[in-house]
Amino acid sequence: MSPAKLRLAFAGTPEIAGVVLESLIHDRGQAIECVLTQPDRPAGRGRKLKQSAVKLCALQHAIPVLQPATAKELEPDSLKNCDLMLVVAYGLIIPPEILAVPKLGCINIHASLLPRWRGAAPIQRAIEYGDTKTGITFMRMNSGLDTGAILQQMSCSMQPSDTAGTLHDRLAGLAAKSVNAVLTKIINHAVVAIKQDNSKATYANKISKSEAKIDWTQPAVVLERKVRAFNPSPVAHTVINNMPIRIWEAIIKPGIHDLTVGTILHNKASLDIVTGKDILAVTKLQLPGKRMVSAKDFLNGHPELITENIIAN
Repeated sequence: MSPAKLRLAFAGTPEIAGVVLESLIHDRGQAIECVLTQPDRPAGRGRKLKQSAVKLCALQHAIPVLQPATAKELEPDSLKNCDLMLVVAYGLIIPPEILAVPKLGCINIHASLLPRWRGAAPIQRAIEYGDTKTGITFMRMNSGLDTGAILQQMSCSMQPSDTAGTLHDRLAGLAAKSVNAVLTKIINHAVVAIKQDNSKATYANKISKSEAKIDWTQPAVVLERKVRAFNPSPVAHTVINNMPIRIWEAIIKPGIHDLTVGTILHNKASLDIVTGKDILAVTKLQLPGKRMVSAKDFLNGHPELITENIIAN
């Protein structure tokens, strides 16, 4: 059985999964029997229902789409004609009775070098905790959370300027470039499954909006990572002069000071704010309902922030 004749089910939801699905379809014309993805969700200011990236891709190529709301709604019969299921950031825990249906099992593509950063937000946590390397793991799925045997890994360096958005795109490209070659190895029994070392496991918990509120008592190095980790979502934020402000970009300015944490320093080019250690210089920000602007343009419209020491909340 060649990869081109492999009958696949595909389960995934966000953009990274859509990129991999496109690669499966175009690079070798994989036979996709069905696609599983999350139900359409309200999104944006109008709260209109939004289809997932995977659903949009599947519909474009006339692939049947299933959207169970919970794992209990997954039907084993929907996979009975499939040789293998490929899972990329699906968003539901797939129960063992479903994992057992495809003849060759289920393979997960996870955006980290397992066992580091098991769980929902590996890209964001890698940036937040200052990792210098990450990658993609192809893993045989079991009943645990990202605990299955590793089939293959591809690593990539992380850049000091990486946001969750830029790193996501790089990892998506790496996964899409690798998926067909890895499937070839799997079908030809040319990969050796390696058990994960559970003692080295870390967990990437789902990102909450409350985490994105800046705590100015933390060091600037920690806050700068958070700004990048939460870009493009949920976006780091604070309140200045009763104005909610979203922080899209910031840099660290080392310096010794004895000012109150949260104090805004005089600077016309950036919004410099005292942290628990050093200064966080905000360079791009956004007010509610407005577009993102440079800190310089923002300060031109709010000169009081240059002439007064105001405490950021």
